[in-house]
Amino acid sequence: MADDRYGPDALTANWGPARRSRSVPLDAVLGLVVEDASTGWCGAVVRIERDLGTVLLEDRHGNSRAFPLGPGFLADGAPVVLCPPRRGSSPAGPRRTASGSVAVPGARARVARGSRIFVEGRHDAELVERVWGDDLRVAGVVVEYLEGIDLLTSVLDEFAPGPSRRAGVLVDHLVAGSKESRLAGDAARGPPGEHVLVVGHPFVDIWQAVKPSSVGIACWPAIPRDEEWKYGVLQRLGWPARDQEDVAAAWRRILGSVTSYSDLEPALLSKVEELIDFVTG
Repeated sequence: MADDRYGPDALTANWGPARRSRSVPLDAVLGLVVEDASTGWCGAVVRIERDLGTVLLEDRHGNSRAFPLGPGFLADGAPVVLCPPRRGSSPAGPRRTASGSVAVPGARARVARGSRIFVEGRHDAELVERVWGDDLRVAGVVVEYLEGIDLLTSVLDEFAPGPSRRAGVLVDHLVAGSKESRLAGDAARGPPGEHVLVVGHPFVDIWQAVKPSSVGIACWPAIPRDEEWKYGVLQRLGWPARDQEDVAAAWRRILGSVTSYSDLEPALLSKVEELIDFVTG
């Protein structure tokens, strides 16, 4: 007798087009990963514009795209209707840190490693803390500031890098032919260079690593070399620029505009991630 693999009648039950699941409402909270069903674009929610009725999705490459809130999205493969988040609502998916990493629930700060990340100044350190602070505490990595690239060699000599004491260094304005490039090269070639990684971004100052759109300006003004950069920026933006207190107030305004990695330029993001990998590797 032939094996009747389909039973007595293959058409009697559960045959025909698959029923489409009904879309369910889902709050578009920050960090939620969804897919636009019509285009296949997949990304995390990084911004909700209630007035415009749009949601901004950022993919894993750092590219952003805006979509209308409402139906037409998939979450974990199921159709959903993205709604503006209710006040006090929490993410339906894994919570994300400001750097975009999946948060570790209940994680405590790890005992500090011997390795360190060095940055040029206080503003650099505060920006790294703002975006990567949660990740660094879990990894047990401390960030210290140099108070100027001129001190890099002496700081590294005192730190004494080694196999269990790696030094990652983030340098401002690391472009070919600059003073910063020469000093960074000297530090990397010094002993023991294999335990030191010096990377940099192209911006004159860490302020420029914050996207102008996040700060609410059209662009960062170009400042002549013979003019103090921060004061020149404040004057051209029409912000108070009388003294150091005005500079500090401007930085608080800039730093306050940063809520996640999406507010920073990719040229900084990639370098900080590279340093974290190096000192924790």
